[in-house]
Amino acid sequence: MKTLLNITKYVVALVMITAPIACSDDDDNQNLPETELTITQTASADAELSILTAALVKTGLSTTLDEAGTYTVLAPTNAAFEAAGITDLNAVSEETLTNILLNHVFNETLMASDLSTMYKNTLASGPNDTMLSMYINTENTVTFNNIASPTMVDITASNGVIHKVDGVLTLPTIVDHAAANSNFSILVEALERFGTTYTDLLSGTDGSPFTVFAPTNEAFEELLATLGVSSLDEVDDATLEAVLTYHVVVGANATSETLSNEQMITTAQGEDITIMTTEGVQVMDATDMPANVIAADVQAINGVVHAIDKVLLPQAIIDTMNPTIAGFVSMNEDYSSLLTAVQKAELVDVLNAEDAGLTVFAPNNEAFATFLSENSFNSLDDVPTEVLKQVLLNHVIQGEVMSTDLSTMYANTLATNTDGDNLSIYVNTASGVTLNGISSVTTADVEVSNGVIHAVDAVIGLPTIVTFATADANFSSLVGALTADDQPDFVSILSGKTDSPFTVFAPVNSAFEALESVPSGATLTAVLQHHVVAGANARSEDLSNGMMVTSLEGDDITITLPGTGANIANLTDGAGNSDIGVIAVDVQATNGVIHATNKVLIPDTTN
Repeated sequence: MKTLLNITKYVVALVMITAPIACSDDDDNQNLPETELTITQTASADAELSILTAALVKTGLSTTLDEAGTYTVLAPTNAAFEAAGITDLNAVSEETLTNILLNHVFNETLMASDLSTMYKNTLASGPNDTMLSMYINTENTVTFNNIASPTMVDITASNGVIHKVDGVLTLPTIVDHAAANSNFSILVEALERFGTTYTDLLSGTDGSPFTVFAPTNEAFEELLATLGVSSLDEVDDATLEAVLTYHVVVGANATSETLSNEQMITTAQGEDITIMTTEGVQVMDATDMPANVIAADVQAINGVVHAIDKVLLPQAIIDTMNPTIAGFVSMNEDYSSLLTAVQKAELVDVLNAEDAGLTVFAPNNEAFATFLSENSFNSLDDVPTEVLKQVLLNHVIQGEVMSTDLSTMYANTLATNTDGDNLSIYVNTASGVTLNGISSVTTADVEVSNGVIHAVDAVIGLPTIVTFATADANFSSLVGALTADDQPDFVSILSGKTDSPFTVFAPVNSAFEALESVPSGATLTAVLQHHVVAGANARSEDLSNGMMVTSLEGDDITITLPGTGANIANLTDGAGNSDIGVIAVDVQATNGVIHATNKVLIPDTTN
């Protein structure tokens, strides 16, 4: 048994061909051109391949490789057989030896220049007469299943080509394939956490065949980021074991052609996964977020492996997780568009940082669909990356703000204008929670490890001055004046970029109510223009005592700091009124800034 196991482990390079070369005694043929030798004849003539030749003869494969065809044979040298402890071929059953030899044969001619990092099927057979896979890695030196490397290549024959190799390629198990491909190194690390329990299981035949959905390293790294940890060492054994067994199906060699749409499969963990095939082969876990099969049908002797781009999570684990903001988004199908946007804008690290302490207003898929449609984008791919980044950051507030902490107020988001000033967001709690007058909170206070999430029903676009004027009911009289029938198109002006940025001294409703009468026509136009400074984003820190700024109307406005009483500053308008108080400052839009005033500014009517 020990000898047999050793052979099963090391005999893969036997795929050369051995058959005696027939010589003709016909003197009449001595002048005919020499015919190219077959693979069997070529191997037989090479002293370094005598053990391989004997193995081919013993199994009858010497005849196969002496016939016409297009074969590639990875031919283990005698030294390779000896290193594998295979010197007595009679100690190996003919059936086992045949399959090992066939694991060195491809049914096509592959010159060395044809090789690249890929999986190829050999002629060896696995469960249900499937062909075993070979992992060819050409990243540094060429290796086959991470066991053998070529010592001499491109030995041509009439029916194919031989590459001599320095190792015997045994029949690969699921663990062998995982260990051979460095893209699965974290998966292997996870399996080895439990000693030999799972490596032995997935290397053996008890319970086989197995179907394994194998997450790549990148998939594991995304999960670790979701959990807010840096390595597997920070994941407890129970969680890791549940996750690993959720990727294994026992008693089935489920190749891709046997999978069907909406097929439910019970895993070794006990919960089901669902197969979807409408957009390639996908696997749905308890998060309802699909994992894409990115490499299918990697066939081992005891089962099949499908590489996937996401770690599958069972409900039992989801119920105990405390993910980061990005992790929560990645685990919920209703936020798949948000996840795609976050990834495109390269904000995953921002939302994964364990010490982030952020509040995020999270739009669902429907909200993104509406946003794209209203802005004439076919998909998120059409949105400029920097614009998308700022839109997303406009949903994020520094600090963890629960719904009970919210009140009608202005706050700063992480989005910025071109000067780097943080944009404002107007929160209104008069009836529920609305943001900038366009988006409402539908689910509040989803606590995660690095902040809090409030689900919203609309994407909060980048605000203009008009956005805040229309969102805040305190400016309704101002909006009425700006949109009066006899006025220029102030909405377009203050929503656009021409002559921007603007600084707007915005009178609140009580300021208009204090007027004896609201002017109209050209007088109203002059009054409104007297509240706007073009070409300047003058925030409160930019203002100084005695500073004079010229309004769009033409008259100067004088700043007095500090203001009297509760006023932050006092303004003197063009008419000489000096008791105008600035009562709120720095409502920052993309195209300017608003400072609220308690009186209407009047221009000089004599000029």
